[in-house]
Amino acid sequence: MDVVVLSSGHGMPLIGFRTLTMPLPPHDVLTSAYLDAIEAGYRHFDMAAQYGTEDPLGRSIAEAMKRGLVESRDKFFITTKLWCTDAHPNLVVPTLKNSLKRLGLEYVDLYLIHWPARLKEGTEGRNLKGKLRPFDIKGTWEAMEECSKLGLAKSIGVSNFSTKKLSQLLIHATIPPAVNQVEMNVAWQQEKLRTYCREKGKHVSAWSPLAANGAPWGSLAVMENPLLKEIAIAKGKTVAQDDLERLKLQIPQRRGCTGEIFIAEDGP
Repeated sequence: MDVVVLSSGHGMPLIGFRTLTMPLPPHDVLTSAYLDAIEAGYRHFDMAAQYGTEDPLGRSIAEAMKRGLVESRDKFFITTKLWCTDAHPNLVVPTLKNSLKRLGLEYVDLYLIHWPARLKEGTEGRNLKGKLRPFDIKGTWEAMEECSKLGLAKSIGVSNFSTKKLSQLLIHATIPPAVNQVEMNVAWQQEKLRTYCREKGKHVSAWSPLAANGAPWGSLAVMENPLLKEIAIAKGKTVAQDDLERLKLQIPQRRGCTGEIFIAEDGP
């Protein structure tokens, strides 16, 4: 599998298995599914504390090594994320340690700030009115850097950061973010953000590369696009099989997840 070398110096497989599932199945079902993915060749797994998938993935990793499917821990690339309720300087390191405990690992390969926002501790659900708190981007990133220095995360980065938020972070960073993971696909190409990240040496990783049909924020903007279907048929492939990253197409752009729930009524 192709690997990209991040600014941290560590390699990351370009294709990953995202573990977000809604609604969340029983853990034994997830463990079995992750083992199937490992047998199929996946080594990069993407999760988050918010997904509730760290425990079953950790069990899958342990079982895969026990069965000899994978030689050792360093053959995996494990990504997890800091949820908004824990996006506070004093909570970052303890939160990652809790994630590692659930995973049964000593370190993750990549740790990301899930969103550039902070929520009141204990907040659940999508009704966030009155629950947004000021986000200390400088202090939170310093705590992320501490995770790196302690060896708890080989690389650190962000998720769902705009060029504005990323530029604010870079003012303070001594260890710059290696990755910005964002919604991106041929129907939401993020050209401005990709250009900015390329200039700053940040790798852009895509979630919902096929527009997440079936998810609450998903659509058929990619899978049912007439032009994409025509190109795929001409190549004897499905839309999902085609190399969409290389397509320079002018098709309607549509964002799936707007992130509006993280915008406070009285300001950012």
